[in-house]
Amino acid sequence: MKNTVIFCTGQSGSGKSTFIKKFLSDKNFYNLKSATTRPMRDEEKDGREYYFRDEAYFDNETFATKLFVNEKFWKPGQPKWLYGVPEFEIFDNLGKNFTYDVIQPKYIRQMIDWFYKNGLTGQYGFKILWFQPVYNSESIVKDRQNMQDDEKVRRDNTCNIRDFERAQLKPDFVIKRILPEGYWIYSYRKPEQTYSVPLLLREIQR
Repeated sequence: MKNTVIFCTGQSGSGKSTFIKKFLSDKNFYNLKSATTRPMRDEEKDGREYYFRDEAYFDNETFATKLFVNEKFWKPGQPKWLYGVPEFEIFDNLGKNFTYDVIQPKYIRQMIDWFYKNGLTGQYGFKILWFQPVYNSESIVKDRQNMQDDEKVRRDNTCNIRDFERAQLKPDFVIKRILPEGYWIYSYRKPEQTYSVPLLLREIQR
């Protein structure tokens, strides 16, 4: 039986990391950690949420995915917002199911292509969960702002159906958080097919 990589994708504040922590972290899924050059927030710890590194690290390490998220707005002398999953993060945890929390579908494509390149698709299958923005997404994102041009960059980093088409991907399931604790979940290909969280978890591991 294959292991599974669950890609949780959607704009900032859509509830991806909350869903992973609440429903997947204790279900035999290992959340792939990215390295990043962004500043560490007060509640974060190096090696737990991210590997906090400098720009030189990204020149020397090998990555399964590599993101330059403020490239469009970057000017010489400004910090680069770099993210990426180091290859060792996957190789050191082969045999586990994975989750990967990422905003844009093009980086899912990078990861899937990396699995093909390394001959791992016989061991792993892929499921994509597309998280829709919740009503207070903007206020959630504003509370996280700690980088130059933060609001512009987040607005530019979209996750819509055109982004999926450009990446030659389709989501498997669509998830929208219904506050305070509920979720509306349905199949992208068959929208009339809805799921509870437990049923979704069984489905994605089939």
